[in-house]
Amino acid sequence: MSDMREIADRIEIEALGAELADAVMMRDFDRVASLFTQEGVMRWPHIDKEFIGREQIRAGVEWGQGLWEFFVQHVHPGVIRMDGDTATGRAYIQEFGRMRDGASHLNYALYHDCYQRTPDGWKFSERVYEVRYLDSTPLAGSPPPSADRT
Repeated sequence: MSDMREIADRIEIEALGAELADAVMMRDFDRVASLFTQEGVMRWPHIDKEFIGREQIRAGVEWGQGLWEFFVQHVHPGVIRMDGDTATGRAYIQEFGRMRDGASHLNYALYHDCYQRTPDGWKFSERVYEVRYLDSTPLAGSPPPSADRT
């Protein structure tokens, strides 16, 4: 990996994953959508949901986040395989939170990603979420009283 462009591409792709996690945590759904190609796809097979295109992705993530009382996601970068102006990779995820219906949720998961170089930089062309471990034991803690839970 001595090619400087490939190194820069890898850094940009890793930053893309961090940017998406931040956009979701900050409930910036327009920014979430902007991180996908126009025809990008987001799939959550464990809940039988698929969103195609930026408009559906934006609406789908907003819908999903609306189910949570609070939500925390940790993203750890994984492998990236470059192939010119496309790449594939994985990101490792740990999430926890409580749903508005009172259900608790802790999971460890993977995102299986496809990336595309665009004139605006690297974007997701596809993200597929795979839950590897799920714990629905009630969470003992709660957000502090001053936390914004909108």
